[in-house]
Amino acid sequence: MSDYFADRAEAGRALAVAVAEHLKEHEVPLVLGLPRGGVPIARTVAAAVHGELDVVVSRKIGVPWHRELGVGAVTVDGPALFDEGLLGQVGLTLQELQPDVERERAEAVRRTERYRGGRPAPVVEGRTVVVVDDGLATGATARAALRSLRALRPAHLVFAAPVCAPQAVIILGVEADAVVCVSAPPEFRAVGYHYRDFPQLTDEEVEAELTAARRDSAALRL
Repeated sequence: MSDYFADRAEAGRALAVAVAEHLKEHEVPLVLGLPRGGVPIARTVAAAVHGELDVVVSRKIGVPWHRELGVGAVTVDGPALFDEGLLGQVGLTLQELQPDVERERAEAVRRTERYRGGRPAPVVEGRTVVVVDDGLATGATARAALRSLRALRPAHLVFAAPVCAPQAVIILGVEADAVVCVSAPPEFRAVGYHYRDFPQLTDEEVEAELTAARRDSAALRL
């Protein structure tokens, strides 16, 4: 398998095949996309495995002077998770980052409410849950999402992404029952490097993906 995907559509098709191997026959998994980029891939996976599609929102907490350098992550509820070693390296304390935690938690709430559009959260307890993103770099946001879902007592918790940093796969193995990656290149770079076409998505595009998935699901039930 090449370390590169043409786009998220191709990546989603490849990931769906890999995820299907981890599912029992006839089960209906809950497939949760990490917005924004994980949602179109999660839609492809959910359609292929006949699963229910929804979202789980996790927000990166970056170093104040370099937001792209993530030192932790937070979800709608539950405590923020931090890389304690990295915090020490950059000379930050948890107290100094508290305003960032609250800001990113508020954004997680905003996105969750917008994407669900008033629909109730899906049932997690006792189900197979597959968390999907378009790539796994440090694992910070994925780890926070998995930790929050584990508290809801799923029967089986899986993380899946088309391309993953090998070290992050090891880290997530503590949180997930299985980590599914189509490609885990030793020379992993930024997630976008492993796609030829990797546009940033808008809230409107995420909503369109979720609406289309519900429409397709309703059509199948007719």
